[in-house]
Amino acid sequence: MDTTDQRLLALLRDNARASTSELARQLGLSRTTVQSRIERLERERVVIGYTVRTSAEHDAGQVRALVMITAEPKKTPAIESALRPLPQVRTLHSVSGIYDFIAQLEAPSVAQLDALVDRIGALDGVERTTTSILMTTRIDR
Repeated sequence: MDTTDQRLLALLRDNARASTSELARQLGLSRTTVQSRIERLERERVVIGYTVRTSAEHDAGQVRALVMITAEPKKTPAIESALRPLPQVRTLHSVSGIYDFIAQLEAPSVAQLDALVDRIGALDGVERTTTSILMTTRIDR
């Protein structure tokens, strides 16, 4: 992956719906060159999909939190399996340190977030949770 590929990825992260012509203009390349690069990045599984990013207005109506989870040894696969189907769990990261997971949650109200955190805390193998409600996002790439 060269510098042009990195710039292309940055543009796609900013707006995955940008047309090939628009990307080509911003990169100073031909449309066919940009299309070929995108196809190669997809084929090499550098780009594995495209996603929806919601507006600040929508996000303002949601309560978001990071939940740090400490798990019993050898229970992490079961905890991950229990969290995977929950649409309010936006991301789940395994981490090193005193916690085993960090989950980013999103709910329409504090009460619903509270119920979700209680549900996570009640999962078999979860020893402890620590929750931090997100206030504002300063950088989002």
